[in-house]
Amino acid sequence: MATAPSPAQIDIRIGRVDQLFQTFDPSPFRERDLDPDATAFIVDWARELNRRVPIEIHLNVKDSGPEHDAPEDVSAAIHCYFEHRAEVAERELRELFRFGRIYLAIGLLILVLALFGAEVLVIKFGESPSLALIAESLIILGWVVNWRPLEIFLYEWRPIRRDANLFRRLAAARIKVQG
Repeated sequence: MATAPSPAQIDIRIGRVDQLFQTFDPSPFRERDLDPDATAFIVDWARELNRRVPIEIHLNVKDSGPEHDAPEDVSAAIHCYFEHRAEVAERELRELFRFGRIYLAIGLLILVLALFGAEVLVIKFGESPSLALIAESLIILGWVVNWRPLEIFLYEWRPIRRDANLFRRLAAARIKVQG
């Protein structure tokens, strides 16, 4: 019988719970943004963890502070924040693919026109060295115009997808507040 893998832990030591969140954010507690430094720390640490094991975030709080935030409120706020970051990354990915499709359509049209133009030049004016240079330049232009869509569909989407998956894992992480 296979046992579930033990969770990977991210340990955070803070003086007070409110240090984890942006202090100037006027949103209700559960909807507040995490402090950028705290976010970077959590995300960088999570990137180093095995992707196949669940994540557990341990908040070691020295002083609970006057507001006495309930652990479930802290957990809900962290989950909400990373869920929102995952949704933003997925929207960014959809937008990237939308632009990629537009760029690809434009690039393929220009490639077809460049190939057609090069062929017409050779057929109509013959094979002089200067016309061959222009015809080859048109063909190169047609391929260069497709560089950006190929870059999007081959490489650029992967880090965004990786981040969205990481944010989903962090949104599902078990939070333990210890004081």
